[in-house]
Amino acid sequence: MGLTNVYFIGAGPGDPELLTVKGQRLIKEADLVLYAGSLVPLEVISGTKPGARVADSAPLNLEETHALMMETVQAGGTVARVHTGDPSLYGAIREQMALLDRDGVSYAVIPGVTAGFAAAAAATRSYTVPEVTQTLIFTRLAGKTPVPEAEALRRLASHGSAMCIYLSAGNPEGIQTELLAGGLAESTLVVMAYRVGWPEQRVVEAQLGNLAQTARENDFVRQTVFLILPGQGVDDAGTAQSLLYDENFTHMFRK
Repeated sequence: MGLTNVYFIGAGPGDPELLTVKGQRLIKEADLVLYAGSLVPLEVISGTKPGARVADSAPLNLEETHALMMETVQAGGTVARVHTGDPSLYGAIREQMALLDRDGVSYAVIPGVTAGFAAAAAATRSYTVPEVTQTLIFTRLAGKTPVPEAEALRRLASHGSAMCIYLSAGNPEGIQTELLAGGLAESTLVVMAYRVGWPEQRVVEAQLGNLAQTARENDFVRQTVFLILPGQGVDDAGTAQSLLYDENFTHMFRK
């Protein structure tokens, strides 16, 4: 296997301790650490080796970030391209990898903890509930970046499954309207997680009918993910339990 020149590393939602051991090691070994400064805290990229270059990609465009990476690669160095959350989700890595493919540069992707899972953990909630929902949809509300009509929020809401909504905090009224139009009940549990993984993290629960009002009251108008959890809430004690640890449930490791 040849040398990998560029590593796309998922930095997690903000908490430096939610970075994988592999990601941390590669950051410490890299000759160039190129990170998304608007979303990745400096603590995540601390401990770089002496002489390593550290650059914030927030003010740079695609060609500029590629030029920085190529400068390091052509000098025989390795690059840690550090993204928030997990690179595969709204990470804009496809266009970066296309340029690396064009120039014959090898790369690999190191997964990270995405904000949606960090938010569920912070709220001590589960997306899946036996006999209620076994499906999770990651999506966003249409805004400056359009969404395919087949993936309009109201259409996805019609499935009645759990949802995690990214990049939509600027329009909480739109989220609420679309989810209700998709047939979800006003009593549906919503978890709002602001700056999850950061010191200023706040997690608030509400009902769908009060989503927009609650978001506005808490000033959750950016960097907030919305967890939509049908069948859960204060009255969910009677929902079915997982069979995995039921005393009457057998499998290959337990008779």
